[in-house]
Amino acid sequence: MLEQVSVTRYVTPLREGGSLPALVEADNLGTYVLKFRGAGQGPKALVAEIVGGELARRLGLRTPDLVLACLDPRIAATEPDPEIQDLLRASEGLNTGVDFLPGAAGFDPAGWPVDAEFASRVLWLDALIQNVDRTWRNPNLLVWHRNVWLIDHGSALYFQHNWAAARPLAPFDTKDHVLRRAATDVPGAHQALAPRITAALLDEVLALVPPEWFGDGRPADYAAHLLERAPRVLEVIR
Repeated sequence: MLEQVSVTRYVTPLREGGSLPALVEADNLGTYVLKFRGAGQGPKALVAEIVGGELARRLGLRTPDLVLACLDPRIAATEPDPEIQDLLRASEGLNTGVDFLPGAAGFDPAGWPVDAEFASRVLWLDALIQNVDRTWRNPNLLVWHRNVWLIDHGSALYFQHNWAAARPLAPFDTKDHVLRRAATDVPGAHQALAPRITAALLDEVLALVPPEWFGDGRPADYAAHLLERAPRVLEVIR
């Protein structure tokens, strides 16, 4: 199970706007980027955050540790911004915390070379989980201790927002993917990674998600979707 911590202090929003992630401190002395259950995308974005991040970890890609962060709505009373107050109150209880990487730099594909194996594996994973948010404009990659780390998977698994239209073999357009040019061995990545997406692995990852966050979906639906998609990722990449 994911470690559960309690938020002790709201430090600062990471970008303008109260509904966006924020830096918080927790009772385990850790500092986290908090993804709020009460934000606009709701708890399903947190489902995607956990499933995407934990699949990446199990496939050997670096991603910050995740926790379940319990938020006491009384923390809102210390914040002067009414929008932030509303967000904190709407997110009472469990949220997702992403370990903060101090001093990390944003990934610039023009200034930080990546090898073909790494790039191909990242692109393969994004195609599997249908992560549309790793573009040149917003790479969602950080350089920390001279390694590239994957962050922000909340926009993945977009099929979960409309189960009636969910298609396991929906195409994945790579034209804007930040690592597309470097990903010259996607077939090799497929050969290495596809067999590792098993029912047992998916059950393990999905069990990390609080059940109430799934909404109208069921863990079995997510597992079935990804199990059908994994062996045919090469067919869906465009």
